[in-house]
Amino acid sequence: MDEHWEEHAEEWTAWARTPDHDSFWHFNGEAFMSLLPPDSQRTLDLGCGEGRLTRELKRLGHSVVGIDAAPSLIRLAQAEDPEDKYLVADAAQLPFADGSFEVVVAFMSLMDVDDLPGAVTESARVLQPGGRFAMAVTHPINDAGRFESQEPDARFVIDGTYFGKRRWEDRVERDGLRMHFLGWAYPLEAYAAALEQNGLLIEAIREPAPSAALARRLPGYDRWRRVPLFLHLRAVRP
Repeated sequence: MDEHWEEHAEEWTAWARTPDHDSFWHFNGEAFMSLLPPDSQRTLDLGCGEGRLTRELKRLGHSVVGIDAAPSLIRLAQAEDPEDKYLVADAAQLPFADGSFEVVVAFMSLMDVDDLPGAVTESARVLQPGGRFAMAVTHPINDAGRFESQEPDARFVIDGTYFGKRRWEDRVERDGLRMHFLGWAYPLEAYAAALEQNGLLIEAIREPAPSAALARRLPGYDRWRRVPLFLHLRAVRP
């Protein structure tokens, strides 16, 4: 999976840095931020990509370290934000001591790691007692099926299975930008089991939905007021 994001680093950077282009700008980013402590002296952005969440966390008062397995994404993040620290690292083999961070965030990145349990184990290890782990992923039910059309009342159909680890892929072209998404799909139980096995206790679960106003402005979001598009979760290390 690392090779895929390295190959598409420039495409992803153009996609992510175009204002109002995707759900991060519309509602997903803001909804996720509401789960986090207002600031932190030591926050780890796990799978930071080109750094847009890292920059937003910094704006909100966090002191952030960003890691990603794709060297080109780290290069692009550092070039955009030279004052912060970005490292090439494997989420399942973090180069930090135990208890190094108050907060670990994995925003839309756990679907892209090959070793989900290992990434959560390492996140728990580097969290200090009382620290928070916050994650956002494509909702597991969303990964399992598809809408039959773009209509607001289109049926959502699951043709295969919801269970197990499955390869997920999508190619999207919008407003002159293209992106090839490739990752893993997991049932909700897989995420919960990874937290459970590492003693992380779930404090909050959210399924953010687009507002009616957003759906009026961007009709493609109508359907996602009926079926969840994202899953947000916050856990604590006791």
